[in-house]
Amino acid sequence: MSLGHGRSYLAIPGPSVAPDRVLNAMHRPAPNIYEGPLHDLVETLYPDLKAVARTKGDVAIYIGNGHATWEASLSNIFSRGDKALVLATGRFGEGWGEAARGLGIDTELLDFGRKTGLDLARVEAALRADTAHDLKAVMMVQTDTATSIRNDVKAVRGVLDATGHPALLMVDCIASLGCERFEMDGWGVDVMVAASQKGLMTPPGLGFVWFNDKAMSVHLTAGLVTPYWNWTPRSKGTMFYQKFDGTAPTQHLYGLREALDMLVHEEGVTAAWARHEVLARAVWTAVSHWGAGGPMALNVADEALRSRAVTSVILPTPHGTDLRKWCEHKAGVTLGIGLGMETPDDPNSDGAFRIAHMGHVNAHMTLGVLGVIEAGLSALNIPFGEGALAAAAKVISEA
Repeated sequence: MSLGHGRSYLAIPGPSVAPDRVLNAMHRPAPNIYEGPLHDLVETLYPDLKAVARTKGDVAIYIGNGHATWEASLSNIFSRGDKALVLATGRFGEGWGEAARGLGIDTELLDFGRKTGLDLARVEAALRADTAHDLKAVMMVQTDTATSIRNDVKAVRGVLDATGHPALLMVDCIASLGCERFEMDGWGVDVMVAASQKGLMTPPGLGFVWFNDKAMSVHLTAGLVTPYWNWTPRSKGTMFYQKFDGTAPTQHLYGLREALDMLVHEEGVTAAWARHEVLARAVWTAVSHWGAGGPMALNVADEALRSRAVTSVILPTPHGTDLRKWCEHKAGVTLGIGLGMETPDDPNSDGAFRIAHMGHVNAHMTLGVLGVIEAGLSALNIPFGEGALAAAAKVISEA
């Protein structure tokens, strides 16, 4: 007998839950792509995408996932043989660096491990060592989806400014945009990438690259630019066909319009940040209580370094995988795999799992996930501390 029948819940860190409104907006026949209402709708997307990123810069829309935006951003900035400094606190920081190396970019990787944030002293030392200013960009992830480490983007800009280094600051906000505070212009970010399937609440298929005037000036001499990835016609083109280098992702654009209505015009971006803060704290509180009487622990000990979009949890082998399987097959809740948490090459990481609290998520969804996890711990005879659910509920009640 399974209790998983009914509406299942996907509590993985992307794709996140797509609102019914978004899905309904997408459920329509393909429109005329040559003229008419779709053209008008697309023009409304750009100012709202800029509002989410908190920028007056430009944004290009691509058909693709987060990895596509990695390549798009790199292709628009670099030439083969250029150098970049990659700051990694998990699998996705490493992955962006690997994408750069695959394009022929000479990368210097600073690996800060899987439990702590960036060491700004090491970043400063690397920049000061580059006396010839060969580094064209510093690449970092705001929230690494694998480790749930949240990095201080503003602080890295501070190091760049303090050292007088002219490198661009490039930030991956794929897991954090719409969930975590992010100020592209206020924090001095030159290039930022994101995708539709997480905080933007739209099914996978759209990628975005935001860029400012400084990045645009570097782009003009980039040797890796290709017709497809070129962000200039996508952001500044006068013909609709140019904006997507071909046929537009029609249904996704309707879904994105609905999602941006919900995020920007109804809830408000800053209110969404506050909602994610409360739900994240409820999850942290529950995990801390469970860990007080058992082997479970938050991957990130320092609260200031924890993502507000996803929480990585350590649960020694084989309990992490056992719990995930019980929650999915017995109770209808799918948790995220512990992606590369034990070793970089182990995608399953039996000793870890992840709880997503990103995008279209509220109190009862979060408390429901926590309740199922506690039921799973009990069913599998995994020791855990008492009072987790009551403590999580108290966090929400006091918000």
